[in-house]
Amino acid sequence: MHYQTSQKGLLTSLFLILSAAAWAQPARLDPVDESRLAAVVKSARGQVVLVNLWATWCAPCREEMPGLVKLEARFRQRGFKLITVSADEPEQEADALRFLQQQRVPGPAFIKRAQDDERFITAMDPKWSGALPASFIFDRNGRKVRSFIGEVELTALEAAIQQLL
Repeated sequence: MHYQTSQKGLLTSLFLILSAAAWAQPARLDPVDESRLAAVVKSARGQVVLVNLWATWCAPCREEMPGLVKLEARFRQRGFKLITVSADEPEQEADALRFLQQQRVPGPAFIKRAQDDERFITAMDPKWSGALPASFIFDRNGRKVRSFIGEVELTALEAAIQQLL
């Protein structure tokens, strides 16, 4: 009996450590252009993905981030993944990373480094002007099914996500 209890405790501890590592806060922002972002979304196939583009200078972006983090935590076990992409300039990268860490935003986290902003914008959504915040929802097959441009009610994002889970 003692062996089973110890084994169960060890397995529980191992699970918690691995879970924490898998959902750790980003230690850096990886540069991403439109092709790399498409590959990241494709690699998350099997999950519902919300790609959120934001910036430290964008007040609505900063205001919505805590709600996005709560959505990610609430739906993670059902196959939901939040991917953040900062649109900050290189000299603001440290501020962007610090903000994500303060908000406890899970990784992966990226910073937009497109050679051509228009191509990046069009790749995300031809109807998108590039205004922030912007969120794009992808189904489990990696197909974009919804775009939310500008400030959006968290309940609308949640409803769209729940339809796909």
